[in-house]
Amino acid sequence: MEIIPAIDLINGECVRLTKGDYSKVISYSANPVETAKKFEDMGFTAIHIVDLLGALESSPVSLKVLEKIAKATKLVIEFGGGIKSIESAQKAFDSGAKMIICGSVAVNNPEILEELLYMHGNERIILGADVIDEKIKINGWKRQTDIYIEDIISSYTELNIKKVICTDISKDGMMKGPSFELYQKLTDKFPDVEFTASGGVSSAEDLDRISITGVKAVIIGKAFYEGLITEKEIQKWLLKG
Repeated sequence: MEIIPAIDLINGECVRLTKGDYSKVISYSANPVETAKKFEDMGFTAIHIVDLLGALESSPVSLKVLEKIAKATKLVIEFGGGIKSIESAQKAFDSGAKMIICGSVAVNNPEILEELLYMHGNERIILGADVIDEKIKINGWKRQTDIYIEDIISSYTELNIKKVICTDISKDGMMKGPSFELYQKLTDKFPDVEFTASGGVSSAEDLDRISITGVKAVIIGKAFYEGLITEKEIQKWLLKG
């Protein structure tokens, strides 16, 4: 299981939200490029970057920061937030993203995601599935849908989707542990999908426990920034990898 650190961007700063609430922003660094370089120095090989303001808009707004991180590091970047068209996807790739995360567009314009899979392949296109009570939320977690996560994954596995990032919004930033049962259910039902778990990881014990579910990777954010998971504990996982 791979550990992937997260950088969430608002106005060029590295921030975290709680349950996706944009009124509850904590800024951890005014220099996300330096933060990314520190992650690379620790031994991470990939990074998860989310353009939080872009998620509310029709296209990303933090591409310059993405480009700077891509130029300053050799990290494999998965980037999401505002990828809602063929053009915005291409801009993200041109700015240095190795993979892009498609969430809202998967619900609103599935034909665009289908075209992106055709153009770039399932190694570079990730389905972003953010849920409350297992139902998908989109548009920066502002719009609740009636679509269950299992249904949307089923529809896209028919189109050969391979990678899915699942975030339980109710756990995000709460530091109370992730949704172990949800991830176990998903990996059991979709054994050929590479799942990344996101939201709620708050300790090294959580990492041990979630690895048993069969997820391919887990994203860490607030727990690491606030020292609940130490660099020493992370190193053990990097050595495992």
